[in-house]
Amino acid sequence: MGEVIRVTVWNEYRHEKLNPRVAEVYSEGIHGAIAAHLRGCPDMRVGTATLDEPEHGLGEARLAETDVLAWWGHMAHAEAADAIVERVQRRVLEGMGLLVLHSGHYSKIFRRLMGTTCDVKWRVEEAGEREVLWVTRPGHPIVRGIDDHFVIEREEMYGEYFDIPEPEQTVLISSFAGGEVFRSGCCWTRGAGRIFYFRPGHETFPTYYDRNVLRVIENGVRWAAPTAAVAPVRYGRRERGWAEHCD
Repeated sequence: MGEVIRVTVWNEYRHEKLNPRVAEVYSEGIHGAIAAHLRGCPDMRVGTATLDEPEHGLGEARLAETDVLAWWGHMAHAEAADAIVERVQRRVLEGMGLLVLHSGHYSKIFRRLMGTTCDVKWRVEEAGEREVLWVTRPGHPIVRGIDDHFVIEREEMYGEYFDIPEPEQTVLISSFAGGEVFRSGCCWTRGAGRIFYFRPGHETFPTYYDRNVLRVIENGVRWAAPTAAVAPVRYGRRERGWAEHCD
């Protein structure tokens, strides 16, 4: 086994405290369900952090020891302190991987890194409908072990237009029972860091127990983890100008 990937799973952890329906689905929190799966991967060391912890659980020391950060947020995007968001952004640019999950597309950190509104279309009702996720880039590491498609029987729908910069790779698209489609697995690099957005994961549905969803997240962590090829680059002070070296 190679080096262990240090993963932090971040969650607002508000819905689970306020909505009995969500608490029933995720008794240990959404972050707990995701972390429980990742802890079964021998190449990962996994911790969690939540919004209401000091510094949102994302202090300098914690982030310095995080190779990949997974982020789930929904109802409290505005409560993420700008100083912490800037700290996370700096770590991504230095080489930390970032997985943004479901409604995390509206998070401050994702919008800051994308430079767009990250707006989507959706229907208000939460009855849930069938979502089919189609693999659009076979052979990509994020869809390793996934068939050409998989089905989630009940999920919240998102539809295009999704206001994001054109992804460097789109590895999954979704189609919904109502006819909508959506770019559901998108990859970018920012600085030395890799970013993966993965759409499924509405809080009232047991999506984060689905084996295919968890496999994609697991693969996404490995893909986003820093490697020698994307190691942080820091520039020191330059004492002399270029011309001064040409004697």
